Amino acid sequence: MFDTLEEHVRQRVAPASLRAEFRQHEFVAMRPFCRLVFSVSILIWLVFDLIVSFLGGQGFTWLSCLFIALLCGLTVILHFTWRSQHFDVLNLLFIAVITLGMRLVIEGIPVALRPVWLVLGVSTVLYALSLLPVRRWSFFCAMLTTWAMLNPFYHTRITLAQLEGAMLVSYAVFLSALVSYSYLQMRRAKLHNFYFSKVLLDQAYVDALTEIPNRRAFMTQAERRLRSAIPGQYLAMIDIDNFKRVNDRFGHDVGDEVLKRVAQQIRAGVGGNAFGRLGGEEFAIFYEGLEQGAAEQHVAALCQRVREDPGQPPVTISIGLAPVLGDESLSTALVRADQALYEAKRSGKDRFALWRPEQ
Repeated sequence: MFDTLEEHVRQRVAPASLRAEFRQHEFVAMRPFCRLVFSVSILIWLVFDLIVSFLGGQGFTWLSCLFIALLCGLTVILHFTWRSQHFDVLNLLFIAVITLGMRLVIEGIPVALRPVWLVLGVSTVLYALSLLPVRRWSFFCAMLTTWAMLNPFYHTRITLAQLEGAMLVSYAVFLSALVSYSYLQMRRAKLHNFYFSKVLLDQAYVDALTEIPNRRAFMTQAERRLRSAIPGQYLAMIDIDNFKRVNDRFGHDVGDEVLKRVAQQIRAGVGGNAFGRLGGEEFAIFYEGLEQGAAEQHVAALCQRVREDPGQPPVTISIGLAPVLGDESLSTALVRADQALYEAKRSGKDRFALWRPEQ
């Protein structure tokens, strides 16, 4: 079962909206890692700059201070960046600045040592780049920028005609291909895992027929909101009147359509409140921040919308409305709402009933 579902997910092409959601989710999850990469990159560049400046006799110039300020500024901006598309641009700027700084530092060491350090710098930058949550255009632009800034044939006295030059070209092609392949494969695997997780979550928390939250999802949301202790909490339990008669007369396919229609009416008028299908023909809504009169208006309007729905066959609903006290559990509130629902059914259906202590 698991293998079949996983293979089905992998064969499907993720829509653009899901890809955008995946990129944002990945960036938010990896923000601490991105800050760590930026900080460690600055530290490594600073240590190498100090070694070349003092042991190499080049001196620590104002350019070094300028690059440190730029890199630290970009790292601070990253701390306040929450959108993945903004990070794509920010990372590209960081790569351009740090590779230019590396180039200027490496220019201060002997010519014979420059090719090795340039290629080592490219390898380090590309490896770190392949781990960051950036889009493809940003990744390949950063790769081109890195090779342009750290070109091992510039100011190194090496030509393509030499053996060392041919080996450098071969290594550059191999490194670029390997990093690109690793980056693309990791992105693809992460996207599939994200997609697969969403499919499993949807199956666990979304009702497959009506496409609204199921009982598990509703109970989880309602419990969370119950703990928030916002004043004016009410629980409404909804039941479709004579639903068994609809199934017996018109068939279960028509019954399923009725469930969908009622679910759509609930969704349309629920606002930001928690709602869901409890099972069968029962639904529930958890209201917050309402006076009793406003709660009664909401459920009365819901009864009217379902009654006036043009779909066939016409159906009505009954609703039990119960106040949720701050010191009681959700189970207790459900029992009260169910008692009120029984009263609505007993008094004629197609209406709501408010729970009262005598019930």
